[in-house]
Amino acid sequence: MDAVRMCCAGLDVHQETVVACVMKGPIEQKPQCHLKTFGTTTKELLGLQDWLSEHGCREVVMESTGVLWKPVWNILEGSCDLVLANARRVKNTPGRKTDMQDARWLAQLHRCGLIEGSMVPEQDIRDLRDLTRYRSKMVQAVTAEKNRIHKILQDANIKLTTFMSDLYGVSGRGLLQKIMDGEVVDEVTVKNLVKTRLKQKVPQLLDALNGKLRRHHREMIRDHWDHLVYLEKRITELEARIEAKAEPYLDSIPGIERTSAVTIFAEVGPHVAEMFPSDAQFASWAGVCPGNNESAGKRRKSKTMQGNKHLKGALCQAAWANARSSNRIGQFFRRIRKRRGDKKANVATAHLLIRILHALMREKRSYQEIDVSLGDETSKKNRLDRYVQYIQQLGYSVQLNPTP
Repeated sequence: MDAVRMCCAGLDVHQETVVACVMKGPIEQKPQCHLKTFGTTTKELLGLQDWLSEHGCREVVMESTGVLWKPVWNILEGSCDLVLANARRVKNTPGRKTDMQDARWLAQLHRCGLIEGSMVPEQDIRDLRDLTRYRSKMVQAVTAEKNRIHKILQDANIKLTTFMSDLYGVSGRGLLQKIMDGEVVDEVTVKNLVKTRLKQKVPQLLDALNGKLRRHHREMIRDHWDHLVYLEKRITELEARIEAKAEPYLDSIPGIERTSAVTIFAEVGPHVAEMFPSDAQFASWAGVCPGNNESAGKRRKSKTMQGNKHLKGALCQAAWANARSSNRIGQFFRRIRKRRGDKKANVATAHLLIRILHALMREKRSYQEIDVSLGDETSKKNRLDRYVQYIQQLGYSVQLNPTP
């Protein structure tokens, strides 16, 4: 392999140790290797930084092993040109798996320019990414607590969800509060608590509240309810912190509301065009591009790559939001759904959205709806030809005359 760097280093990062290998020497000659093991405390990592400086090494590569690479990255970020390698793409030859061999292998690949670095945004975007991902976990915890309350209500034979579409709206929360307090609920109380069209269902709600509710049920509901209220309060505070850090970049695209826009921005950062020269690379990194599996001229079924699951989830959610819209994104979704189904149409629309995102952030402009031919006329003609052929097979001749 031809070398392209005169001096570079590979780091094999673990929880307790970091094995460093520095390769230096003329490009056309065999390089010299310097190996040393360091700890992962701040003092040891500063020693690693000094050791790299002594060898005059600024080009450093490391594997993305969980979260263990982050403290090393934070220490070396200001003094070295760091590259974060995908561990899946830099595996060593089987049978040569040692820490020093791994560090040497990383340094050798980096010396020859064979490692494509992962996208690591600046510190502010990484902080915003932590907040948006934590908010997602908090929302999942809220949903889990709501499901637990629903489970206890079913155990007590309280059938409120049969007549209420949202148990945690204003009316539902009022009824749940009465249940937790152990009060006797009559027709007048229910009528005062419920809102809008639920007032017409007061007799059904009274029947639904007539169950076998024990003290154990009320205490369990109270425990889950207190945790639910706490989580909702924390989410509100978290959203305020996210709004303070985020800027309105992606609000203009149809189907992408504020929360999804901030999530997408936290995952990709503001420098998409510099990180990903083409929209195809951007879509591949997000995990929404079609898979490739071809051999002997035959294309086989293949799944999309895993990609960034947080970004992919936000894009698929935005794609579902456009399923019934009249814009070109919604038309694209429905056209794919006719022949491939809902799920494949969702991923294909997410692919379209990320290509639009790349174009907008590359050109630094807002989204504008444009008229694009999506093959509707061709689809209409094919459908018409199919009908004509079917009628002819039945023994009839057809003459088509367009209506004015």
